[in-house]
Amino acid sequence: MNTNHKPVAIVVGATSKWQSDGRNTRLVHGKELDDSDLPVGVRWGVGGAIAQKFAQEGFFVVLTTRSTTNATLLDKAIRGQGGESMIVELDLTSSESIANAFTQIRAQAGDPEVLVYNAGYLEGRDLPREKELLEHIPVEVFETAQHICSRGPFLVAKEVLPAMRERGEGSFLISNNIASLRGRKRMTGESLYYPRVMMRQLVQVLTEEYSEFGVHVANVVIDGTIDSPGTRALTRSQPNPDLVSPQRSGGSYPLRSDALINPVKIAEAFYYLHTQDKSAWTHELQLTPFLIKPGF
Repeated sequence: MNTNHKPVAIVVGATSKWQSDGRNTRLVHGKELDDSDLPVGVRWGVGGAIAQKFAQEGFFVVLTTRSTTNATLLDKAIRGQGGESMIVELDLTSSESIANAFTQIRAQAGDPEVLVYNAGYLEGRDLPREKELLEHIPVEVFETAQHICSRGPFLVAKEVLPAMRERGEGSFLISNNIASLRGRKRMTGESLYYPRVMMRQLVQVLTEEYSEFGVHVANVVIDGTIDSPGTRALTRSQPNPDLVSPQRSGGSYPLRSDALINPVKIAEAFYYLHTQDKSAWTHELQLTPFLIKPGF
């Protein structure tokens, strides 16, 4: 399918749970949203913005998602911008699905020059306030979080790093959040993010193992709420300078639309990492909107 033999970029988790018909959007808002008036760069969250950025830079982009229908409009948007892409179904809770997906990718697109692991999940978000503590977390919720945060990237790395090592170049980049920096209590409405720490440690291990072979591995800490159809529609995102919320590190900050992180700018950060000179690699990058004190 990659008939022009373009360099390949794979985005694992190319769509967002907060896109207009995403699972979290429907959970929080009780319906799908109209995103027709939103910039195309924010309609599919971070994964969609990264996919569009790499396509614009001349890459053949592979969009992986649990269901093809989730990425159909994103694929159409990329093609409408003059880019090239394909959709591959991939379920990160299944080792067989991961193996089959990468067999298809290698056959139809080729080995990737860059892989961005952007998988997310909402397990834990629907637990009520009285079930915040770990003792109430269902085992299957923890298992899903482990699949996405540690087992998934481990299996994906095994699929792509050998070819990068043999070529002596390539980028393996992971999108993460501040839960990866240290253990934090899960608050009501949040996913179960404890295992994100393991994701960060995997990046550190892979950095030590593969940097000497010319493979750039990096953890990107996205420290805040990302602009998307679902998050933009939240009450706290509406322009209101009088609306405040407790700041995690003390004090308060206004919750409004300019506190959302622009996914287009996040995508630019990922492309910057991929294009860094080998003499000066960044292995961890934290992105925080100006209104919020960084989480550490």
